Amino acid sequence: MLAIETINLSKLYGENRGIRNVNLKVERGEVFGFIGPNGAGKSTTIRTLLGLIHPSGGRATILGHDIVSEGVELRKKIGYLPSEVHYYDEMNSRELLEYSIGFYDNINPDEIEHLADFFELDLAKNIADLSFGNKKKCAIIQAVLHRPELLILDEPTSGLDPLMQNRFFDLLEEKHKEGTTIFFSSHILSEIQRMCDRAAVIRDGEISAIENIQDLLKKQMKKVRIVFNPDAINRNLPIGSQNEKWHDQKVNFEYVGPIESLIQWMNESKVVDVVMEEPDLETIFMNYYKR
Repeated sequence: MLAIETINLSKLYGENRGIRNVNLKVERGEVFGFIGPNGAGKSTTIRTLLGLIHPSGGRATILGHDIVSEGVELRKKIGYLPSEVHYYDEMNSRELLEYSIGFYDNINPDEIEHLADFFELDLAKNIADLSFGNKKKCAIIQAVLHRPELLILDEPTSGLDPLMQNRFFDLLEEKHKEGTTIFFSSHILSEIQRMCDRAAVIRDGEISAIENIQDLLKKQMKKVRIVFNPDAINRNLPIGSQNEKWHDQKVNFEYVGPIESLIQWMNESKVVDVVMEEPDLETIFMNYYKR
């Protein structure tokens, strides 16, 4: 039984973009990435899976349950962390989390204290007085308290400082070892690379590709700047180079391909200096989509 399966899942908003014919298969116990720039359809897909919005077409199951007819039953098995967190302002964190666990069976209330200590969350402070980052900590705790079989995470690290991001990833790795399936939606490639086995790329509401992470990394573009010896300029750039710009003995270009091939080419050329850097996210996506 798959953790998530969608068959031509669609959610249309008239002429506005939604999602169209989304087909995914996520194995149980897998950490699956969902990549796309803002507005690509990631959150719409997730909200449709959770039953927060009704699909316009297609169907989907989560843990063997139909998302429409069996939504109440399946949501007991899911932990959901939204990209934006909105709570009852008059409650404090402890009251909110104790209220939350009342919807589930056999939850140890002591786990609230343990996780609050781990994330340095002040349980006595009112929700209205919490920063966005501390509200996100509260949401993380709420998502995992009932030990869900599936965690659905939508841009989960927004608002967290680097220390808390590392603790969050430590928690996810622990849950993964316990057998939890994780559906990780993000526009930050380094997060997907760190956590996921496979990833789907979504563009304009449609799935562009589903890749193993290692295969995806091989296609990730690098920005390269080379300085040659003026007496030995090699204008035959390696296969995978594009958009080259020359200025005397200097060249800037984008490279897509195995890094080993680029290094071998540089070794065979009389390179005086080289700089390689990751492009910005938009450039990576535009390059990937064009191909």
